[in-house]
Amino acid sequence: MSTNIDDYKTLSVAERIQLVEDIWDSIATEAPDSLQLSGADKEELHRRVEAHRADPSDAIAWEQVREKLFQRSV
Repeated sequence: MSTNIDDYKTLSVAERIQLVEDIWDSIATEAPDSLQLSGADKEELHRRVEAHRADPSDAIAWEQVREKLFQRSV
């Protein structure tokens, strides 16, 4: 790595969030088998999906959440 590992500290919060997303996406693309969920994780995801299906009005769209996160960090 040719950059200083602490260079990320100079980025805004929004830029750091984007960096983490980019890193996560690259890991998922390069090593999809390393991202296996445990049985407990799968059960929790299923529980949350069922809760959402039972009451979808309780959800907030990811776009809204992301926009709010990025607004706060500017």
